[in-house]
Amino acid sequence: MAEVVKMPKMSDTMTEGVLAKWHKKVGDQVKSGDVLAEVETDKATMDFESFQDGTLLYIGVEEGKAVPVDAVIAVLGKEGEDYKAALEADGGSGEKVEDKPAEDRKPAAPVEAKADKKEEKKTEEKPKVDTSSIPAAVIRMPLLSDTMTEGVINKWNFKVGDKVKSDDSLADVETDKATMEVVGYEEGTLLYIGVKEGEAAPVNGIIAIVGKEGTDVTPLLDAENGGSSDAPTADKNEEKAEAAPANEETKEAPEGKSSPADDSRVKASPLARKIAKDKGINLNDVKGTAEGGRIVKKDIEGFTPSTKEVQEAAKAEEKASAAPAKASVPTFVGEEKFTEKPVTQMRKVIAKRLSESLFTAPHFYVTMSIDMDAAIAARAKMNDIAPVKISFNDLVLKATAVALKQHPVINSSWQGDKIRFNEHVNIGVAVAVDEGLLVPVVRFADGKSLSQISAEVKDFAKKAKDKKLQPSDWEGSTFTISNLGMFGVDEFTAIINTPDSCILAVSGIQAVPVVKNGAVVPGNIMKVTLSADHRTVDGASAAAFLQTLKSLLEEPVRILI
Repeated sequence: MAEVVKMPKMSDTMTEGVLAKWHKKVGDQVKSGDVLAEVETDKATMDFESFQDGTLLYIGVEEGKAVPVDAVIAVLGKEGEDYKAALEADGGSGEKVEDKPAEDRKPAAPVEAKADKKEEKKTEEKPKVDTSSIPAAVIRMPLLSDTMTEGVINKWNFKVGDKVKSDDSLADVETDKATMEVVGYEEGTLLYIGVKEGEAAPVNGIIAIVGKEGTDVTPLLDAENGGSSDAPTADKNEEKAEAAPANEETKEAPEGKSSPADDSRVKASPLARKIAKDKGINLNDVKGTAEGGRIVKKDIEGFTPSTKEVQEAAKAEEKASAAPAKASVPTFVGEEKFTEKPVTQMRKVIAKRLSESLFTAPHFYVTMSIDMDAAIAARAKMNDIAPVKISFNDLVLKATAVALKQHPVINSSWQGDKIRFNEHVNIGVAVAVDEGLLVPVVRFADGKSLSQISAEVKDFAKKAKDKKLQPSDWEGSTFTISNLGMFGVDEFTAIINTPDSCILAVSGIQAVPVVKNGAVVPGNIMKVTLSADHRTVDGASAAAFLQTLKSLLEEPVRILI
């Protein structure tokens, strides 16, 4: 009888796995113990062995796809056996919809006649509007910056009924970055204004219509609004314009005379005024070509200085050339580019678990400096006779294990309605790998010798890099150590590896001046920072633990007693 193969739970925190590679294909014979596939878990990529004999009848997951734990990934059975019954019995289906018989397919829900009539009525009410033959063009709110979602009409430079050219600035628009000109790029009569001064319009929304004089713009507005428009027609707008004061210039004219150097009262668009200021052009010297003599961008760009101004500029240039030349700095033009990679299962779980830890457990941090002179001397003597080379990390691990036996609250874990005080000492050692971070566990570290701890940590590091660690290697820690000393880090804090109550961040040994017996002498200082869960550990307990750790490392012989 065919049997389904499900995604196994290959670690205590695994919720889904990625099928990295299939080692068998449909039709292949499989024996118990054969590697069916490679599965990427939150910890490592591991071999998945078959526990059944038979023929691989069905593969339910493509390579590279993720599936939850206990989801069906394959079916094994006798050659030629119908695997669909096994899938259906498990709640799945091996059939595609098109493979099912017609009678099994669900018919589409019938549409009521009443609904049909309603739809027909709707269609009659909103006939499609043909705008191709209308001699007018819609002017929309342009996207004037990469973050712009809407623009405010600061000022209209024309009114309904005015003649406009293709390069005229129709309006000044205030964006999220600056006030800029909107050019219509259409020639004709301004037939319609859709947004009043001071009002906002979304990007791509209709703000005006330009076309042949007397054209009815209602069909264009109807097409935009889905068949109905309350917007005023060209005639209404013209009437509105006639009611407005006829003399716009009088409205803006200054009450008193301004000096020739003061061009603040000259009629000009904000953009034209900015360009003139940058170029040092006095707007009094520029002739405006827009309505009412208003100066726009093209007037500034086409402005030629008078003879007097040219002479003054030449004199200024001579003066500048007499001055010492400034060093020219070459311009560098860079290119923005990036690469994106999908998040691995390991990185997903690291992100999830550390976020939960940091935002659930109230962390606090205690830092202490440790004099490592005695530890450096002791390590040198130990390595003369030790069967394996002992590292400073091994010394810290052993000292931590001894200190934890004296401070059981640091070796505890929060269980919701109770606190568990662990009598055994299992220390997790954070190991960096290409995909992220693994934390293999040195079990019963307080009872092991420095040589045993050193050999075990080296073996874990090799397995981690070769992706050979098993779930049993990283489960069951009661305390964690994260050591960045080999990178020359002065000091750092680490996030607790739950359900542990604490994690110790170990920095590098720094050669610094220290005070001993009233004299400043060279010293070797290592800073350690304990991150603690305030639900189980208080500040005084954390400080007492670090004091014990400090005394053990400053007198290493005490570690061996």
